[in-house]
Amino acid sequence: MINPAMAGHDGYTSFNTTARQQWLGFKEAPQTYSASWQTRLLKRSYKIVNNPIRQNNRLIPSTKGRVGLGAYVINDVNAKVAKTGISFTYAYHIIMNNNQLSFGLAAKVFQYRIYSESLFFGESGDPVLNSDFNSVAYSPDADFGVLFRGYDYFVGFSVSNLLQTSLLIGANEIPDFKTSRHYWILGGYRFELSQNFELEPSALLKTTENWNPQGDLSLKLYYSDLFWGGMSYRTTKSIIALVGIRVENLFFGYSFDWALSEIGHFNYGSHEINLSVKLGSNARRYKWLNRY
Repeated sequence: MINPAMAGHDGYTSFNTTARQQWLGFKEAPQTYSASWQTRLLKRSYKIVNNPIRQNNRLIPSTKGRVGLGAYVINDVNAKVAKTGISFTYAYHIIMNNNQLSFGLAAKVFQYRIYSESLFFGESGDPVLNSDFNSVAYSPDADFGVLFRGYDYFVGFSVSNLLQTSLLIGANEIPDFKTSRHYWILGGYRFELSQNFELEPSALLKTTENWNPQGDLSLKLYYSDLFWGGMSYRTTKSIIALVGIRVENLFFGYSFDWALSEIGHFNYGSHEINLSVKLGSNARRYKWLNRY
């Protein structure tokens, strides 16, 4: 969702669902639900190409195995404001020896809604909530990303909300809002500790157009690609614990966020559940480098 270049990057066809409840115990606390899909067009079929010079025919792959596709839908509710959207992604992957360079572009549209019927003001007759109040607005936009990865590492950069479209929402007394660009940098390296254990430190850095930087610093431990667990520190003063398990092609993950700031004393933390299904080769990681 944050880097469209990742669509089809690993050669699998994946289906993912995520549910997140932030600040459990707060009334009307933020909730997020999403579903996503990605795949890669592999060299699975061939076509005959005539060669008039040598007077013979040859078989070549009908696809070069470089195209990845993806899509997601998301619904995010924060008190009286809801955001629902859909995105479609096209990615192009270039094999460079044992590395892969990927580019991705996503087109998306979001609906923003204010539940004006449940708004309450300190005084009746507030001019903001009048007959010209527009409670629904639509925002088309685009994302771009690039990703470079090898056997043990990955690094990526992406920009979301490229067009910075305006939101015509609210009343005439409220100026138009504009979606801000977001910039993301992510990277990680996986160390092989033994035949069964691997350790992966990683980082996710993000900021908006008006420079509001945040970062996640993470450390995950894998056991035979069947179990994993880890910790993250978010610079907005949060600690995240996460665990996961793989059962054949089914992946289940859970994370718990605890705010270290004052707000952490008044809720039961944030909870997120992720369920994924990966279809494709069950061989060791990165065999996909030879599949295209």
